Amino acid sequence: MKKSVLYIGAAWAALSCVAVSSGASAQDAGETPAAEEEEGLGRIIVTATRRDTDLQTTPIAVSAIDSELIEQANLDNIGGLAAFVPNFSAETITGFNAASFAMRGVGQNNIIVYFEPPVAVLVDDFVMPSVQTQLLDTFDVDQVEVLRGPQGTLFGKNTTGGAVTVRTTRPEMNEFTVRGRAQAGDWGTFNVAGAINIPLVDDMLALRVVGGVETDDGYYRNGGCYGPVTGFVANPFQGAQGCLNGDRIGSTEVYSGRVKLLFEPTDNISALFQYEILRDRSGSVPSVNENDRFTGTAPFLTDLLNTGSFNPASDDPLDNAAITLRDDALLFAGRGQRIDVDGLYANIDFDFDIGTLTSVTGWRSQRSRLPNSYPGHAPLDAQGNPLSIFDATRDDDRETFQQEVRFASDFEGPFNMVVGGFYQSDNTDFCVSQILGFLDLTAGPLPFGNWNDTPYILCNAQEATSTALFGEGTFEITPELTLTAGARYTWEDKTWLGRQQTFIPALEGGFDLGLTIDEALDASVYNFPAGVIQVEDSASQLTWRVSLGYQATPDLFLYSTVSRGFKAGGFNDQIGGFAAFGTDLDAFAEAAQATDPETANSYEAGFKADLFDDLMRFNLTGFHVEYNDLQRQLNVPLVVNGSPNQVTIFVNAASAEVSGIEAELTAEPTDNLTLRGVLGYQDARYGEYNAPNAGYDLSTSPLDRAPAWQWTIDATYAQPIGSNHELTFNGSVAYQSSSLFTQAIDDPLGNTFLNARTLLNGSITLSQVDDQYYVRLIGQNLTDERYRTASQNVAGLWLNSQFGPPRYFGVEVGFTFGN
Repeated sequence: MKKSVLYIGAAWAALSCVAVSSGASAQDAGETPAAEEEEGLGRIIVTATRRDTDLQTTPIAVSAIDSELIEQANLDNIGGLAAFVPNFSAETITGFNAASFAMRGVGQNNIIVYFEPPVAVLVDDFVMPSVQTQLLDTFDVDQVEVLRGPQGTLFGKNTTGGAVTVRTTRPEMNEFTVRGRAQAGDWGTFNVAGAINIPLVDDMLALRVVGGVETDDGYYRNGGCYGPVTGFVANPFQGAQGCLNGDRIGSTEVYSGRVKLLFEPTDNISALFQYEILRDRSGSVPSVNENDRFTGTAPFLTDLLNTGSFNPASDDPLDNAAITLRDDALLFAGRGQRIDVDGLYANIDFDFDIGTLTSVTGWRSQRSRLPNSYPGHAPLDAQGNPLSIFDATRDDDRETFQQEVRFASDFEGPFNMVVGGFYQSDNTDFCVSQILGFLDLTAGPLPFGNWNDTPYILCNAQEATSTALFGEGTFEITPELTLTAGARYTWEDKTWLGRQQTFIPALEGGFDLGLTIDEALDASVYNFPAGVIQVEDSASQLTWRVSLGYQATPDLFLYSTVSRGFKAGGFNDQIGGFAAFGTDLDAFAEAAQATDPETANSYEAGFKADLFDDLMRFNLTGFHVEYNDLQRQLNVPLVVNGSPNQVTIFVNAASAEVSGIEAELTAEPTDNLTLRGVLGYQDARYGEYNAPNAGYDLSTSPLDRAPAWQWTIDATYAQPIGSNHELTFNGSVAYQSSSLFTQAIDDPLGNTFLNARTLLNGSITLSQVDDQYYVRLIGQNLTDERYRTASQNVAGLWLNSQFGPPRYFGVEVGFTFGN
């Protein structure tokens, strides 16, 4: 911890010179959040302890971000919030528009459908089970709270990294309002969103309908260059010789909406009913092949294609993306990704003299079809047909039900508590269809055709339940000193059914060439049970939290917290081999076994200060977390029948320790100027790290998804124009240091990294003073920096990456009117 102490001192010095903040306004968890009319910065009300508390007297590390900052910074999804939360990193998973959130040294960089994310996302208290739809649109969101560190007591499923809780705007009684916005910008961006609030019965019933459409043409170009390759030709490509045509790819087309009905039949009953809909028809996510970035042995695929590299046609990686867009062989990539979500939710509060009883009920169905070309495109044959190096579509049907009941007391006296129970069932049916066309260059054809024309299928399914009882109490030892202690006991039960990869003729266990692709469209383990095994797994854990808070002065609050969290074990969804389960190969021996739970013991201490008559707020936290049984997905290189291959395993591989600091400061030096920002530092190191076929000491690598430094400086200046208008300038600079994304287990030179980046964003807004309408000019990534948001080395076969958007200019108009 000596290093951490030194960095805390450095942070004090740095933050004396610049102003950084948590960027939030006051909010009541049960009502529409709004800044309280107070001098200075005003109070911030959070629900991090499942009751309304002042941020500045809540004894845990929590950041709150309100709708005003979300709009000014043009944060179109919750991943953009990471710039305003210390030690919170939001990227994407390679090959997918899926959330890759990380916090305090743990994160997610894989797409395993059964993986329990270490950073949970809750929307109106419903735990979102799938990372594929966690990058939520921020329109009609009132406040987002980011809780850092293990959440082992009060919040839904246990997590080891933290939780992001999103609270959407509730309907308002007796108010008719209409709100809308539209934005147009570079690469064909056109987004519209609107909300209408309708009073139905005075003081009893109100309806709010929210909807939006997001579209763009994509900022990647289909411009990869390849060849020559034996059996394939550099022409007939449509662009330059050996290159693809340069069309835009990676488009966005998302339709979303919520219908909310608020029913308050009496003063002590409040019931919010919601229906959620999402239809995503975006283009498949392109890959930028970066085999030339290998600094060790050249990847197998580079040698195979006899190019030395993949001949990038441009120095700009965004021009070198590629995708096959095959619409055959079960892939249907030409249709893009297809994600359908429907959800029904009910949040009901019963207020009594002694407290509030809350019921949260939710049901959510998600159907995903996610085709992609993982290493990018390859040459065409003489007939113009693409060689699919590795094309696949990951398809899943998921249904989640959740019920939580809790009671938050409001006793007169020094003691109050929150107690409750939680239940969630999550059932998933998953299949992936794949084509390994590059094997046509190394092996003979299959009995029923070329590898490039013959899909094979891997399917599995899981039925999972999580049940928990929890309680937390707060006791005022003195008016200034409070002790909070809580515990949660969780039972996790999972049943997994799966079979290994198989070709369509073998789906029924024998070998029937009469089985067609149409019959294989629904190759679920329930429809084709041949070769399917069933594995049961269960775990139970006691987690807890103890906090001590001390109001040292009216403006200074000190606190310390010790907590334990865990996230459940899980199954792998794709091992990547044809050998049946139980085959006597070390890499396959435990392929169908669940990992053990991952645990975290966390220690943190800090202070929260309101300074200069509430014109400045400064919060500082130091923390140390010890992780055990870290779950890791590893690509293990293999040689099968003389040809290079790989197997993907999911194991408890490591322990780690992470220490760091988190600083937030906000200041209003004048009525017109607000300065915000954050500073985060983390020193993340492995303890033990064991994995099969490791080629070096894996613990010498840095932890993945753990950038050492992160900081943001944000400023907003408002200048009145006459008596009815205002001109607002917002600008921010955000830095994140480089970090490991995926780790190679055979050679450290195969590790992939996200490069350091500094992003400059800004906006200028002309608005009517009562916010009836506005026009906003938006500029993002103004220095046009190229930075990776995902990068994956697949067992030395290829390396592909995704990049963040280039410089963007847009204009947005918005309005609000009503009584």
